[in-house]
Amino acid sequence: MRLQLEALPLRLVSKFALIMPKVKTHSGAKKRFKVSGTGKIMRNRAKRRHIATTKTKKHKRHLRADVVVDKVDRRRVERLLTI
Repeated sequence: MRLQLEALPLRLVSKFALIMPKVKTHSGAKKRFKVSGTGKIMRNRAKRRHIATTKTKKHKRHLRADVVVDKVDRRRVERLLTI
């Protein structure tokens, strides 16, 4: 069986070497998520951008804190961040 190089996502480095393409971090994800020292993926809370006058000080203060990304979304975010 002969491999067709056009079908494979490979990159020609030299005349003899083929490697996989570079894995790039998703630009939007790297601005929105950060990895804590213990390896948890943190995110900001929603509903803090506008219409803040109707929210209490306590409500806005609690929205400041980062939270851990849910278990359901963790794998997708890890893939975007190339972890």
